[in-house]
Amino acid sequence: MLHGRHALVTGAARGIGAAIARTLAAEGATLTLLGRNAATLQQLAAQLPGQHGIALADVADPYQVNAAFARARAERGALHILVNNAGQVESAPFGKTTLELWQRMLAVNLTGSFLCSQAALPQMLAGGGGRIVNIASTAAQKGYAYVSAYVAAKHGVLGLTRALALEVARKGITVNAVCPGYTETDILRESVANLVAKTGRSEAEAMAEFAGGNPQQRIVQPEDVAQAVRWLCSDGASAVTGQAISVSGGEVM
Repeated sequence: MLHGRHALVTGAARGIGAAIARTLAAEGATLTLLGRNAATLQQLAAQLPGQHGIALADVADPYQVNAAFARARAERGALHILVNNAGQVESAPFGKTTLELWQRMLAVNLTGSFLCSQAALPQMLAGGGGRIVNIASTAAQKGYAYVSAYVAAKHGVLGLTRALALEVARKGITVNAVCPGYTETDILRESVANLVAKTGRSEAEAMAEFAGGNPQQRIVQPEDVAQAVRWLCSDGASAVTGQAISVSGGEVM
């Protein structure tokens, strides 16, 4: 159980982030829900058991991140858990991947995890321990065509996870990555819509194609990812650090 522990979840408003927030709240954690849509975050906070707060920030902006983390600490105490979940994917053939697209993917997926981890770490070090969980992707473990910028960013997240895990291994802090396969989120629904528009396939056919890469022939659910995060945040995972936990039905082994 996570009673008495303060957890901050980025990209918490919907999808995987919202599922993680519900799961950690059910375990007794006090949450700061970080995102960019106050109304959606407040609606989620009101649905959770316990007393929770929200913070608004673009995770790629260091000033907004530092202000949000300072407010979270002032209102709910020092952080024990950070879940770097905020992310975004855009697709394009490599030859048509613009510098702007490349930089957007690095900013939200990689730089955001870097900035939030830097903001959280002093609080964890002062408190004698903590948990950092980075929501990466199977794109951190293998390549996918037409999303080279996203794949590069997520590989960077996994590298950051491993390097930071070694730096803080003796400090009572673990740093791990959870790597979901195709998951039932708005990002997947947008990808399905794009495939339907480009190929003329039905929505069911497009969804089946995404599920086809999963040996279980299924789409991962946000709750599947949240349960992996719950375990990594628990005392039972104190010897697990620097790992990439693939939640993908065996797509990556």
